[in-house]
Amino acid sequence: MKTMSRTRRFGLVSLSAVIALPLVGCGPNYRELRIEGQNAFLRKSYGAARILYEQAEEKQPRRPDNLHDLGACSVMLARQRFEERNSAAALREADAAIDYYRRAIDAYPAHQASLEGLNIAQELKGQFDEALRTAEWAADFVGPSARQYLFLARELEQRGDTDGALLRFRQAVAVEPRNAEAHRAFAKFLLSHKNEAAAVHHLQRAYLLEPTDPWVLGELAARSAVPPLAQRPPGPP
Repeated sequence: MKTMSRTRRFGLVSLSAVIALPLVGCGPNYRELRIEGQNAFLRKSYGAARILYEQAEEKQPRRPDNLHDLGACSVMLARQRFEERNSAAALREADAAIDYYRRAIDAYPAHQASLEGLNIAQELKGQFDEALRTAEWAADFVGPSARQYLFLARELEQRGDTDGALLRFRQAVAVEPRNAEAHRAFAKFLLSHKNEAAAVHHLQRAYLLEPTDPWVLGELAARSAVPPLAQRPPGPP
């Protein structure tokens, strides 16, 4: 009877172990963690979002989009700490953001969102020269593309380098002449520098490529310069 009892007892233990086996590794998967993290971010629960993204990183390391979102959480937390006048904590968060963005760029050097995020985090730390070097590196290494040149043009404009910004805006529309956003951004720059005739030209180009843009249409209508859509270039933009 004792032998039978021991056998049954060990049998029960074994059965319990077998039943428990499917539970190993259970829990939300990478995609589910990402969705929960994005929802938390939208609720402005940046700390909770970061925890979820960190769990996603454990499931699938070195994914650029997830590393970018970890950086974005740190940027938002840094801004909150600055608003709370807690500069030390804010700078730690900015450092964390820079690390996440750099890891994303190491995994995928052309990850535009991380390049832009790194630039923002560097500016939060007051590293303005470093931020400009990041933009220049992105344009030289990842480019040429309109998006890269626009990124650098805006950085140069913020620093008061009007001539440098003008050159990069020109490069943006040159490398992608059918990019409506490039023409729109260049037109905004030209309007801010009182170059009306050139601005209208790029507004018209943007309108012909993307007639539904309300800002472009409004600017052209105010100047009685809306071109007929028959002038649209053939083929897809």
